[in-house]
Amino acid sequence: MLQNKFQPLYKTPLTLLYNLALTWVAFTLCRLIFLIANISYFPDLTFTNILTIFKGGVLFDISAIVYTNILYILIMAFPIHYKENIKVQKVAKWLFVITNGIAIIANLADVIYFRFTTRRTTASVFSEFSNEGNIGTIIFKAAVSNWYLTVLGIALIYGLWKLYRSPKTERPRNLITYYIAHLVFFLVVMPFCIFGMRGGIGAAVRPITNSNANQYVTRPAEASIVLNTPFSIYRTIGKRVYKDPHYFTSTKDLEAVFNPVHQPIDSVAPKKLNVVVLIIESFSKEFVGSLNPTIDGGKYKGYTPFLDSLIQKSLTFTNTFANGHKSIDGMPSVLSSIPMFYEPYFLTHYALNNVSGIAGELKKEGYYTAFFHGAPNGSMGFEAFSRTTGFQDYFGMTEYNNKKDFDGTWAIWDEEFFQFYANKMNTFKQPFATALFSASSHDPFVIPQRYEGKFPEGNMPIHKCVGYTDYSLKRFFETASKQPWFKNTLFVLTADHTNQPSDPFYKADCGTFAVPIIFYRPGSNLKGKVETIAQQIDIMPSVLGYLGYKKPYVGFGRDLFHTKPEQGYAVNFYNNMFQYLKGKYMIQFDGQKTVAIYNFISDPLLKQNLLGKVPEQARMEKELKGIIQQYIERMINDKLTAKKG
Repeated sequence: MLQNKFQPLYKTPLTLLYNLALTWVAFTLCRLIFLIANISYFPDLTFTNILTIFKGGVLFDISAIVYTNILYILIMAFPIHYKENIKVQKVAKWLFVITNGIAIIANLADVIYFRFTTRRTTASVFSEFSNEGNIGTIIFKAAVSNWYLTVLGIALIYGLWKLYRSPKTERPRNLITYYIAHLVFFLVVMPFCIFGMRGGIGAAVRPITNSNANQYVTRPAEASIVLNTPFSIYRTIGKRVYKDPHYFTSTKDLEAVFNPVHQPIDSVAPKKLNVVVLIIESFSKEFVGSLNPTIDGGKYKGYTPFLDSLIQKSLTFTNTFANGHKSIDGMPSVLSSIPMFYEPYFLTHYALNNVSGIAGELKKEGYYTAFFHGAPNGSMGFEAFSRTTGFQDYFGMTEYNNKKDFDGTWAIWDEEFFQFYANKMNTFKQPFATALFSASSHDPFVIPQRYEGKFPEGNMPIHKCVGYTDYSLKRFFETASKQPWFKNTLFVLTADHTNQPSDPFYKADCGTFAVPIIFYRPGSNLKGKVETIAQQIDIMPSVLGYLGYKKPYVGFGRDLFHTKPEQGYAVNFYNNMFQYLKGKYMIQFDGQKTVAIYNFISDPLLKQNLLGKVPEQARMEKELKGIIQQYIERMINDKLTAKKG
């Protein structure tokens, strides 16, 4: 009697979980079928790789299953007893089978379509085939010619129908108990639906995208096994599909204006230096006193005394800019020379493209490569992209393995993680190329309690954090300088983006992208300040150029060491407008025409629009069009490496 009395309380929740588990089994079988049918495309797979891939696939399957079944979940979980009605449950069953049946069909369709695209289908498929009047005929012929997949699809959908379980449909005997229990279940299940869609729990976890699949693979092509087609479609709905603007009708004309393929410089002898790239969170150029001699009538000291001292023995560029406004913009720009146009590279349809990168190129020369980020592994998609761009190993919070140094929100405190970084590199075989992405100068802008009152507060919450991170950099270099690899290393320091500006220039359309770019090689003549424009995407070409790298590669920036200062430029995308800086001018371009041009040197707050009054306008617009078209064409055609382009 006791079991019968309480059966209505748990029957619907257990039934919901059981039916969703059925869907997960179907998704897993689809992944297995996908792998078996296309195994020739993945010649380097090992059994260990496959286990890792299927483990990663669970994350994407859960997300896709929740997206696919959210209406079904609401019907089954909503705390109202009428849902146990027979008619409601019949509707719920049909809804479940139809929506998941479509998901199964999409997964199996990609078993074949993958061979043409070498990637999972995205939402762009709807626009690609929008003008096909005979789409029904095409699908029918594909279903017939691949009859075995059709049979498998029918079998899986029939299995969902046959194995589906409905909850008990009689009226609960105790409505008060029923509503309490089901309300609790509803309040528990809905947050987990959100976690499932996002791919994790916590402030540091961004909603996963297609690019996160790279975290579980050794080759970009294998990401298609990790993913499932419904997820790939859901996460690209509403994302811009790039269209070639055709500013230039011939490749020859386009390459004459701008060509991102860098060729080796024969006159530069190869150097087997280590490379250490420090990407510092929110470390705006505004915060560096020595780079702002005019603020406060020359009295401005900034918040980075150590960095000011390092600049005295480094090579620094005076007009230096980020290519985006987010951390996920900064990483591709700094490490792969890919600017942010339209949306972050991580979030585009093209995030699974093959890409060049400092790490990937130097790995060809026998370098060991590693990326460091003190947040939970997988945070921000950094681990996935680091592998995409060629880093062999990733060191995050898991590898640090001491949560007592966690800042409580984002990551391991900078001071402790920088020390871990310096000491860990002492175990690497030279030459190596590593990069670190810091975290402490980030909202909610707190520092370790032991340092309260030690650093200048300034007039913005971030200022004390900048002071703390600067101190952490000082300690990092103190430790690094004692290591045997230190004098044989090229250090590069920049920020991912700007944050919390105070000075009017740093709030303007130009200054809002201003970050430091510093090259330091102990004991070398790499010193001084250069009056030229530089940007994040120049870092990769400059590093490879300085090392005398002898292979072609794709990068949208320039080699700062082997090009003339007057060739310096910066490009970014701001509020749906392209900005292009060269010489003393900046143009703003809406994709069709220039809408503004400013002398950002004499008019830093951009008060006077010189549209139509400057001879350089036409040339700058033509150059910008070349950059945009090369970017879009290479994204669309997966030509971000020299091998393919």
